[in-house]
Amino acid sequence: MRALVQRVSKARVRVDGQVIGEIGNGLCCLVGATHDDDLEAARKLAGKVWNLRIFADENGHMNRSVAQTSGEVLVISQFTLYGDTRKGRRPSFVAAASPDHANVLIDEFIAELLRLGAAVATGSFGARMAVELTNDGPVTLMLEV
Repeated sequence: MRALVQRVSKARVRVDGQVIGEIGNGLCCLVGATHDDDLEAARKLAGKVWNLRIFADENGHMNRSVAQTSGEVLVISQFTLYGDTRKGRRPSFVAAASPDHANVLIDEFIAELLRLGAAVATGSFGARMAVELTNDGPVTLMLEV
């Protein structure tokens, strides 16, 4: 599994013009899965996100996690994280998990964040979403398990 994680001061997602998920300070996580990912991978990735130390401490160093800052997490399913652009001009998505498999894994990722204590907002799996965010820093990292 992969997550493109952005530290944000705010983020929201719309479907059909309606806001369905919104956060303040925290993390916007675009999350994708591949064929051989399993529930353990989803839980492990959620733990990495929860404990990723990219928020400033009292000295201004990136030394605190979202768990330590009472930040929120916006989770957006993103199969295009497994797009392969090495050949040609059109991405191939053969490495992306099937929708049925990916949906189970994204749900487990969200469930694990909730178990860990995160305040979580989400998009809508498979929907055409418009994501708006203010990247704080900017800080953007790719996590993989």
